[in-house]
Amino acid sequence: MKFLVSLLRFLPPEVAHSIALNGLKLLYTAGLINFFFSIPKSASTFTYKNLIFKNKLGLAAGLDKNGDFIDSLGALGFGFIEVGTVTPIAQPGNSKPRIFRFLSQGAIINRLGFNNKGVDYLVRQIQSRKYQGILGVNIGANKESLDQKRIDDYVECFVKVAPYSDYISVNISSPNTPNLRSLHSKENLLPLFDALSSARKNLNFVNPIFIKLSPDESQETISLIIEMIREFHFDGVIASNTTVDKTDLLHNSLNDYSGGLSGKPLSIKSNALLTSIHEQDPSMIKIGVGGVFTQEDFEKKIDLGASLVQIYTSFIYKGPRIVSELLH
Repeated sequence: MKFLVSLLRFLPPEVAHSIALNGLKLLYTAGLINFFFSIPKSASTFTYKNLIFKNKLGLAAGLDKNGDFIDSLGALGFGFIEVGTVTPIAQPGNSKPRIFRFLSQGAIINRLGFNNKGVDYLVRQIQSRKYQGILGVNIGANKESLDQKRIDDYVECFVKVAPYSDYISVNISSPNTPNLRSLHSKENLLPLFDALSSARKNLNFVNPIFIKLSPDESQETISLIIEMIREFHFDGVIASNTTVDKTDLLHNSLNDYSGGLSGKPLSIKSNALLTSIHEQDPSMIKIGVGGVFTQEDFEKKIDLGASLVQIYTSFIYKGPRIVSELLH
């Protein structure tokens, strides 16, 4: 199986992604997941708001945008799965090529642009799942939506996924949707948080709401957001999304690639953000993500204040075996 994962690296990234996930789904359907992959039997659990995470390792949003592979991914032993980012209307995303791999550095640059099949499709997939573990949904806005329409997009997604979500994460930090990161400013964040708070109240949604943050914002901005999360009684943060800062890649020429950087070079900035948030509010729930390739990386996120940890790039490079490696 390790050999097959290596072979996929010779294919275009999105082709490899599709083959790998559909192959995993085939193994799941045939009942062969446990035959090919070691599933962790025991690990530290985490409980919050009556949600019991069987372990602290989750899969970040972006890998299964449309909820097509919830059951097969869930069968690998993750403590939780996050699907999305989803938008109200299906959209193709940015033009290809839009994913760039840097294997020797354990890095990926993507500029996908919220490509997904729309929230109604995702809801149908969630409704039909057999996976009984914790499922989060990451929500966003369509590329063409601006101002109030952008806020309405988030609310529409929130309302539609809330009945089926163990938690909802609000993506205000993707670098691949024009001006999305402007939502980090107070004048833009306040009406969004207010609208989501009203939707939560109207639906009596009692499960967690997390805000997914950019690692590229100033300390002042992050402090402001943490204060607003407390003010609106949201639950915590996901730290962090990808970075537009490519300086930690080994070759300066790579700075010409637009898009968000994930993987090992992100760990410095994501860990710095996690540390900063934990210092400001130790009690806030934090999901750490960015550069987790080894058990030491995983444990460091916990040591820095994360209650839960997610992976993305390491799963793409190492395949399903990364789950048992991190939870060994």
